[in-house]
Amino acid sequence: VQLQASGGGLAQAGESLRLSCVASRRTFSSQHMGWFRQAPGKEREFVAAIKSSGDSTYYADFANGRFTISRDNAKNTVYLQMNSLTPEDAAVYYCAAADFWYGRSMMNPSYYRYWGQGTLVTVSS
Repeated sequence: VQLQASGGGLAQAGESLRLSCVASRRTFSSQHMGWFRQAPGKEREFVAAIKSSGDSTYYADFANGRFTISRDNAKNTVYLQMNSLTPEDAAVYYCAAADFWYGRSMMNPSYYRYWGQGTLVTVSS
């Protein structure tokens, strides 16, 4: 599975961005998807995950209430809507695909088999 993330860019604090991640595979609808991010000098951290059916999602505490993960299986695409951005949200954002669903444990990056190349989000204050 190849994953292509896009939608990053420069935003002002308080603004919104929507990231997209397109999967190359027609079996996308059976893949569970996640978003992670990595800021300079920091470890990669979990942002959000969504089950293949779209009926279950999990968020990191910092993302709850501000970010929304969604998917369109007809378009092989997963989205991350990010609102009320702060400079602390600046990072490279990665999408990832997993074969199995582990509930809240989807925050563990080791459960993801495929990773996209990342898209850079910059937030100015």
